[in-house]
Amino acid sequence: MKEWKNMTENKKGLRKIGVRTILRIPLFIILTAVILFVSAGRIDIPRAWIYIGMISIYYPIIMAIMYRINPELIIQRARGIRKDTKSWDKVLMPAAVLIVYIQLAIIGLDVGRFQWSNLGIHFTVPGVILYIIAAFFGSWAVITNPHFEPTVRIQKERDHQVITKGPYKIVRHPGYLVTILFPISISFIIGSVIGLIPAAINILLIIIRTYLEDKTLINELDGYSEYAKKTKYRLFPRIW
Repeated sequence: MKEWKNMTENKKGLRKIGVRTILRIPLFIILTAVILFVSAGRIDIPRAWIYIGMISIYYPIIMAIMYRINPELIIQRARGIRKDTKSWDKVLMPAAVLIVYIQLAIIGLDVGRFQWSNLGIHFTVPGVILYIIAAFFGSWAVITNPHFEPTVRIQKERDHQVITKGPYKIVRHPGYLVTILFPISISFIIGSVIGLIPAAINILLIIIRTYLEDKTLINELDGYSEYAKKTKYRLFPRIW
């Protein structure tokens, strides 16, 4: 009886949070477009529209995948920063998100108003390919890992376990690898060298965050140190 009640409450919670989360997708896409085109001072930037088109495809797909395969994760991710989130991640996670929006504004200023730099049209295809690779790995990680929350914490109430399959056989933090590839792909697709500067700052933050999370998991999550011995690389195969 108790299990049935919990299932019913979870379904109701998923419906409410699912609706809010689904509504956030078009708002996020609109916000991205507004930042890009307002900072650019114009909308006739075909490569920017390519990027807007790609996120308009990717985010609904990833949300549908989560709802279908890992619906509980929608509830957990929607809760954002939790009380037991590591103190350093309460700073690093929002900072990384903010820098992405700053990058979009800088790219808009660059390609629209000032033309500080230019990555030729031939960078668009590598950028699209990089984005697709990142989207694939991001989707794979979400499908594989029921503990794929936005912040770093030990999820004791959810029986936090080490995930060793899927992309986690390749590197220990595939989600962070995705967040490194996305900002690079944005600059390549839209064509801004200057946009790679905030991307580099974000990459540095992600590397720091990866190191701190890995250390946390080794110290606090049962079985993770053994997993780390088998899957040796945190982010980049054969490198680190």
